[in-house]
Amino acid sequence: MDWPHDPDGEEGSEGRRKYGHAVIAKKIDEEEDFPLSRDEFVAEYGDDPIRIDSERVVSLREIFEGVDEEEFADFVEFHQAVGRAMRENDLWFYEGSDAFVRERA
Repeated sequence: MDWPHDPDGEEGSEGRRKYGHAVIAKKIDEEEDFPLSRDEFVAEYGDDPIRIDSERVVSLREIFEGVDEEEFADFVEFHQAVGRAMRENDLWFYEGSDAFVRERA
């Protein structure tokens, strides 16, 4: 796939130093972007590459296909929803991550 920028460049995963949530988090200004619309965020960044692990890069749009929430009140709510979607769709590579997951009420 032709990415709008290098997945491992400064706009991407910084030479493979950052993965998944870290790459996505860099796209958000915690002070100014909330409440955040899922659809507007995906419209702006959907084609951006997100390095999942040392071998796999997917588009932000692919990750957000599994995010059910339409709007996020704050950074924590955003990260919880993205993390859930990544784990449920085999886009999470951290061993033992299940220990940090709580069931949704």
